[in-house]
Amino acid sequence: MDLERVILSAKQKALRINLNQDLYGTFAEIGAGQEVVRHFFRAGGASGTIAKTISAYDKDFSDAIYGKEAKGRYVCESRIDKMLEHEYDLIEERITREDHPTKQYFAFANTVATINYHKTTQGHGWFGVKFQTAADKLPNTIVLHARFHEQDALLQQQTTGMLGVNLIYGAFFFYKRPKELLQSLYDNLDRDQLEIDMIQMNGPDFEEVDNRLMSLQLVKQGMTDAVIFSPDGRNRQAADVLYKKNILAIRGSFRPVTKVNIDMIAKGLAMFKQEPKVDPDNIQVLFEITLNNLSAEGDIDEQDFLDRADVLCSIGQTVLISNYQKYFKLVEFFSRHTKKRMGVIMGAATLVEIFNERYYRDLNGGILEAFGILFSRDLKILLYPWMDAESGDLWTSESTPIHPRLQPLYNYLVFNKRIADITDYDPEVLSIFSRAALESIKAGGDEWVNMVPDFVDRVIQENCLFGYCGAVKSEKGAGEDPAEAAARAIEQKP
Repeated sequence: MDLERVILSAKQKALRINLNQDLYGTFAEIGAGQEVVRHFFRAGGASGTIAKTISAYDKDFSDAIYGKEAKGRYVCESRIDKMLEHEYDLIEERITREDHPTKQYFAFANTVATINYHKTTQGHGWFGVKFQTAADKLPNTIVLHARFHEQDALLQQQTTGMLGVNLIYGAFFFYKRPKELLQSLYDNLDRDQLEIDMIQMNGPDFEEVDNRLMSLQLVKQGMTDAVIFSPDGRNRQAADVLYKKNILAIRGSFRPVTKVNIDMIAKGLAMFKQEPKVDPDNIQVLFEITLNNLSAEGDIDEQDFLDRADVLCSIGQTVLISNYQKYFKLVEFFSRHTKKRMGVIMGAATLVEIFNERYYRDLNGGILEAFGILFSRDLKILLYPWMDAESGDLWTSESTPIHPRLQPLYNYLVFNKRIADITDYDPEVLSIFSRAALESIKAGGDEWVNMVPDFVDRVIQENCLFGYCGAVKSEKGAGEDPAEAAARAIEQKP
């Protein structure tokens, strides 16, 4: 039986690090005091651990040390990367291995903005540690982003100190168990205090770590409600991806991506680009998978998640994993980062569910409160038709069955073009469902091949995803990069 991990206090963690004669490094903190290194000074025995501590508050002085930021932002990922690289390189340059053959060097850095006096901007910060796990090994790097929820700057400073200690301690003592390292970041902290919405682990000791799984764990463990990773599989902070963008999102299981998914995003994107308030060169497309969708068959299957992620990344798409079962929560999340027009592509069957009042029983204002959040933003729903298999009826904005009590609200949104039909859809793909394609793959059939685009077909076969174990590989589109083929299909290019 596994024993429950003993949670140490910040002082105990700092002292254990201080008493290790081989751990030696620099602390560089900007924006919220020197809250992390303070724990190490107070714990005792810090003289053998702390090489240097620096707090370059003044922007000009900070620029002189770490270089200027192109966008003029100092609480950003590029800043933390520069700080870690600069401070770690200085240790290696100034402390010779001949004199210290067993030392494990590290550099800790943070750049934080706490809540302002008028409480109009919430606090957030970047934290990172570059560290060795042995004197003869190359360093690893862990970088994370946190949003502070406490409504007092002093409390946010204290949380900064605690999180920094947890990060350094986890890096040295839990690096072999990444999931436990992740959980340890909340030792003596809780979600009411902060939200960790991005983490990236790189280096020789993390070669087997798939950072997309780390993103999934952030949502699964309740550390945040949404995470984003780019086509290269790198975890990204939402603000960096979505800031001031025209966001276009499509939600689905993508298990696997089918021809109907590609038709929805291709026709929806073309339509979205024609919107008067949309800059075609400033659109961020997101393929969203909800945690509820991932756990539809019980516990989350990590391999199944990675199979979906592999397909989406291979075809060049940015992926959002969220805990937002209700659409108004998703739009609320987008609104933190942009005021520009947003679009959500959805099928008519999904729209019927959105107009079902029982989904809003937990809200005091019911469906009106949810719709107030949805449509007080500059949001447009791009409606993809749905074919009723039994009757053969086609559901569009004119024929989608809405409860009579809500019909006036629905008519208002359609009349004001907040809900608009995607009219140039491909009728040949309406009968395709991901569930049927998946069943065919798992059964060893070949019907699924005609349900997915050529580039998805190849990705599944070449990587043996979703339980595919066929020996014969499709030659369709052979030699062409799947991401380029997908981009051409989505952008409707010949």
